[in-house]
Amino acid sequence: MENITLEQILECCQGQYFGSREDLKREVTGIVTDSRKIVPGNLFVPLRGEKTDGHRYIPQVMAAGALASLSEEELEEQPGNYILVESALEAMQKIAAFYRNMLGLKVVGITGSVGKTSTKEMIAAVLSQHFRVHKTAGNFNNHIGLPLTIFGLEKDHEVGVLEMGISDFGEMDVLSSIAYPDICVITNIGLCHLENLKTRDGILKAKTECFHHMREPGKAILNGLDDKLNTIKEVNGASPVFYGRNGDAAYAAEIRDLGLMGIRINLHLYGKVKEVTIPIPGEHNIYNALAAACVGHELGMDIEEICRGIESVETIGGRSNLIHVKGMTVIDDCYNANPVSMKASIDVLSKAAGRKIAVLGDMGELGREEKELHAQVGTYLSEKNIDILFCAGELSAEIAREAEENPRCKVWHFSSKKDLIPVLLKEVKEGDTILVKASHFMEYPEIVEALKK
Repeated sequence: MENITLEQILECCQGQYFGSREDLKREVTGIVTDSRKIVPGNLFVPLRGEKTDGHRYIPQVMAAGALASLSEEELEEQPGNYILVESALEAMQKIAAFYRNMLGLKVVGITGSVGKTSTKEMIAAVLSQHFRVHKTAGNFNNHIGLPLTIFGLEKDHEVGVLEMGISDFGEMDVLSSIAYPDICVITNIGLCHLENLKTRDGILKAKTECFHHMREPGKAILNGLDDKLNTIKEVNGASPVFYGRNGDAAYAAEIRDLGLMGIRINLHLYGKVKEVTIPIPGEHNIYNALAAACVGHELGMDIEEICRGIESVETIGGRSNLIHVKGMTVIDDCYNANPVSMKASIDVLSKAAGRKIAVLGDMGELGREEKELHAQVGTYLSEKNIDILFCAGELSAEIAREAEENPRCKVWHFSSKKDLIPVLLKEVKEGDTILVKASHFMEYPEIVEALKK
């Protein structure tokens, strides 16, 4: 982070300043919410959470060399410079929006029910062939993570590739007002966050809030195969760019499945055709690549650069990451899960050689139909050539019950992953391929670690 002074921050926050007037002219060296990560010259944002209140650490960060802190309360003993604001979170969001616009770079905003992170990785890989790119790290895609991602931008970055995740109405409007995307990519409208959004139409309404603050002229890039997205005929006065269907701006032909080694396709992009290998398994990655190709084209890249970028993409931990250990292949896809992504991962597993073992867990935020949606995953799995299913959790009992319809599949269900792990470790052997997938709250990375030991 650079070239933003404490005075500019004060103006963004519209707060009340307590401290040295001389320090107002100084530039902050970074903006952080974690008191343990303070370095001299930082601005500290004290957020209130369920377990702790960042205001408790203001004296500590001042002692560590922070230039200033935000605060939602007037401090009786002033430990250093601070700006009094009504909401530290909202103030941080305003600063992020100012900083993003100050840099003047291009921003690609990515949302959707499934595939946001893998699409983000694909787009970043493509754009990195031509531009200096900064992308969302990990799960920093919400109302707190997005501002922190933006603060990681530097003046030499040319494009920001920013993931935007929500669970309720109005949240995407806030994220869009922070990111001010030049290009909005929506991957699909699937069954997730139904507790608040209720229906796919509700999800569509919430996701398309990303268009509210898109910079002119702006461009929406949408999955044409999605029955909700392909009804959108106009975005802010312009036609969207669609990908996926034969005849769209980008589509795939002559698809050759390489199993766990990936997929080879003929990429059709605005009338040009080139063969490219997507080095990640799963049909869904075709559409991630098509989205990335459209983004690259919008930013002036040619098909040769775009294909080099697609072939350079790598998996990341927790998302279809292949781990080879003890003669086994572990598909680490346990960062998160919903019915669509669960079925896509089962498809990937079904193409593996040797025994195919699925280790699945509960999926969260599915609302009143959560049991039925888990049962549908079990039915889907029973129709695939999966040899063994391990499940843990109350809802995943529905997956196990339906999967038992296939007598060829050996099914285990446990109340907790603590009970599951020792049985799984006794069962697996060299040559197996093991899929590990559940929603984040199930903490299934523990299972991946146990398999690696």
